[in-house]
Amino acid sequence: MSNLERDPQELVCVVDPEADAGTVEVLEPREVPLGGPRALMVRRTLPQRRRSLVGAWCFVDSYGPTPAPRAGVMDTPPHPHTGLQTVSWLYEGQIEHRDSTGAHQLIDPGAVNLMTAGRGIQHSEVSTTAAATLHGVQLWTALPDASRGVAPFFEHHVAELATVGEGTLRVFVGSWLGITSPVTAYTPLVAAELALPAGASVVLPADPGFEYGLVVDHEPARLNGTTVPAHHLGVVGTGTDALRIETFDGPLRVLVIGGTPLEEPIVMWWNFVGRSHDEIVAFRGAWQHEVIADADPAGRFGRVAGYDGPPLPAPELPNVRLRPRESASG
Repeated sequence: MSNLERDPQELVCVVDPEADAGTVEVLEPREVPLGGPRALMVRRTLPQRRRSLVGAWCFVDSYGPTPAPRAGVMDTPPHPHTGLQTVSWLYEGQIEHRDSTGAHQLIDPGAVNLMTAGRGIQHSEVSTTAAATLHGVQLWTALPDASRGVAPFFEHHVAELATVGEGTLRVFVGSWLGITSPVTAYTPLVAAELALPAGASVVLPADPGFEYGLVVDHEPARLNGTTVPAHHLGVVGTGTDALRIETFDGPLRVLVIGGTPLEEPIVMWWNFVGRSHDEIVAFRGAWQHEVIADADPAGRFGRVAGYDGPPLPAPELPNVRLRPRESASG
């Protein structure tokens, strides 16, 4: 999925050394339209001014449930990425992925599509009408400096379903509770879907070196005693050795994401992750020259085969240079 905002904000993302590990930070979503008049509305909880990173996780968009006939409303043209991984996870529906490595893959609930952009890639995502409802989450991870120049590649994995107390867990990135996903991670990371029946709770072991985020779906949750409303993100800092997750009146579905803090400042703008304003300018220039002007089919971003339509032009850059922010939230 692309960040289709017409005026994307530039963020310098850093780690807050004074963050209080003993509290749960609750982040509100903001609605962002993806596309034109029939846009798919997403709820973005990361990045935002208060916080930009949970471990290396730097982007969280939740969407749906969107019933038929609009279940096929996701139609994201070919667009670029650098310096990150995209992680697509569905609760309901089906999405068709194509990218410039030649990958062509349908994703269904219970499976993960992970695309490593590395030095540069482009891809498209289109929801199909095979399912009556579209409902899922798109996540990005920022690649560390030592790995962000890798050649792009794509992975698909059907996650194992495990029982934890009264609930079920699917680990789709990293390792947890003896379950390991084979998809590639360049920093210590975990991502899992947890489902609990009404009135249930579970205590999950946590790595004290990790930050954790609870991406809440349509029912509120309680995380380590703090209420996280529906569609919000609850964040726990490093130093925590257990995550207690509780339901309220209804069944609960959440994603747990986590990882060691990315102790590198990153610059995010549109669909690029870099390290400086000048680098972002160079990425945008390459995209506009190679792909939009069709000047270099063998350039940094390659080509997507099979999508019926033109690639997505980049927005205009702001007229000011990036300035680091005081808070770690970026």
